[in-house]
Amino acid sequence: VDRAFPRSPRGVLKISRVLLALVAFLCFVASSAHEAYMALAGLETGITLLFLLLYLLRLDAKMRWLFWPLADIFNSVVSALFLLVVCLFAVTVKSNKGTLAGGVIGLILLVLCVVDTGLLWKKISLGRPRGRNAPAK
Repeated sequence: VDRAFPRSPRGVLKISRVLLALVAFLCFVASSAHEAYMALAGLETGITLLFLLLYLLRLDAKMRWLFWPLADIFNSVVSALFLLVVCLFAVTVKSNKGTLAGGVIGLILLVLCVVDTGLLWKKISLGRPRGRNAPAK
């Protein structure tokens, strides 16, 4: 277990994303919103929680068959695009206060996805060798 990850900027961001997605999901469920709103918030909660556990348990270092930061960037970009569309619909339709609250929280989650993409983009090294034993240039 990587005890330093939850206190790192990326760890705090992942935990915040999970919590905000869960709150948005609960807002959509409580307001009996459209199923697409609930599905997006639920999937965002689950996928981000899986990435959090992946980094927390250091499974990304053990499963080296996939370049995990790039997969995480892809997830963040796709999530941001879906959140933009769905949460704008939720805010503009505003069938009730729960849907409006879930849409606003989803838009805040969208900002966190963009920030997460930026942090991951800084970390990624496409031109350099990966691993701890890689020779320094």
